[in-house]
Amino acid sequence: MKIALFQRDIFWADPARNCTCAEEAFLAAPACDLYVLPEMWSTGFATQPENIAESEDSYSLRWMHQMANKLNAAIAGSLAIQTADGSFHNRFYFVKPDEEKASYYDKRHLFTYGKENLHYTAGKERVVVEWRGVRFLLQVCYDLRFPIFSRNQEDYDCALYVASWPTSRLAVWNTLLHARAIENQCYVVGVNRIGTDPACAYCGGTMLIDAYGKDIVSCPQNQEGVIVGELDLNKLNSFREKFPVLKDRD
Repeated sequence: MKIALFQRDIFWADPARNCTCAEEAFLAAPACDLYVLPEMWSTGFATQPENIAESEDSYSLRWMHQMANKLNAAIAGSLAIQTADGSFHNRFYFVKPDEEKASYYDKRHLFTYGKENLHYTAGKERVVVEWRGVRFLLQVCYDLRFPIFSRNQEDYDCALYVASWPTSRLAVWNTLLHARAIENQCYVVGVNRIGTDPACAYCGGTMLIDAYGKDIVSCPQNQEGVIVGELDLNKLNSFREKFPVLKDRD
């Protein structure tokens, strides 16, 4: 399976412009099975989502469906969503072609330090999505710090982390992504934005890591771009059989 990871700047609270830029990048990229965007890629990381968050029938989600159908591929990334009951969710959508209803995961660990918890409702469900034979665990940014929640119960092959992770804590991002890959004997995708928003600066650090903790591909810091990597389930399953660390887990 080929995966395209998009390290992008985000125009603040401007879904239409962000969709246009993402579409241009998608169409210029090599054909892949899955295209992954950062956390809150259509608005920026809005800890105060009033008048910024989109509805459940959002422009950005409709665009994701359109692109999935156009590219015959899955599109993944999180959006700031306000549901019909008025609550806000940091919702990680996984959109497959020719499916009217997208799979999604609501961020479980809200970023208390940034006061995300004061405005958003935390998700409760751990979500794994299967696509073209690969099982993906959906995770968002701060979730990376909580290994018990993401513990591989032999139910996924690749963990997807989409993020708005600040430059000041980039060393933590790098360390924990590699740790999650090693301890869960899986592929790990980390897609982080670049640029600035009203609160922070971001430099990226987007990468695909294998189950040995080695980088398959990575994106240069502070540069917009796309990197393409490949998941090899035969190689992963062979490693799991030869070195059965998951079966020895607590």
